[in-house]
Amino acid sequence: MDYPGNLFVVAAPSGAGKSSLVKALLELDSHVQPSVSHTTRAPRGQEKHGREYFFVSEPEFDAMIQANAFVEWANVHDHRYGTSKRAIEERMSQGADVILEIDFQGAVQIKKIFANAISIFILPPSWEELRARLERRGEDSPDVIELRLKNAAVEVAQVNKFDFVIINELFDRALFDLKAIVHSQRLKFSAQRRARAETFKALNIP
Repeated sequence: MDYPGNLFVVAAPSGAGKSSLVKALLELDSHVQPSVSHTTRAPRGQEKHGREYFFVSEPEFDAMIQANAFVEWANVHDHRYGTSKRAIEERMSQGADVILEIDFQGAVQIKKIFANAISIFILPPSWEELRARLERRGEDSPDVIELRLKNAAVEVAQVNKFDFVIINELFDRALFDLKAIVHSQRLKFSAQRRARAETFKALNIP
């Protein structure tokens, strides 16, 4: 089904700067709204239930799977993450552009359900810089950092499945690239026809 709003799916290995870029975009573009995922992991730092994620128990997550409530779900770093299909559809049907931070497994699944979804992968400039960013965060033990780097190698190998690629070397440049992707997508014929259906109808454009 076509919706007047667009769906942007952003994936990246842990530490590549995905969350910071999406947060900055949301502050600059009020028409873009975040999609809040469900997760079985515990909150980190200042994260709040319903803002960064819906934090749920394993049994609650299982119940949502059984109810087919997720458009996708995946196991990442020993925790499960899922995206509510209804939440995405409601916002897009109202004309909002929805942006979703997700792992590559979920991005591939979503493209199968939302054919018009725009997938974006964020790359670090180097493995050395990715390690340094993970260490600077100060959130993970050395063992967890090694696990994240190991998983990152698998994730980066999937980059050819995405529509757009941004290399986050300089944050301001990467943010400019992300804004450019969002704006250009809105101007595509198919997106304009969905978003401005009445104008197209008035102009007798099929």
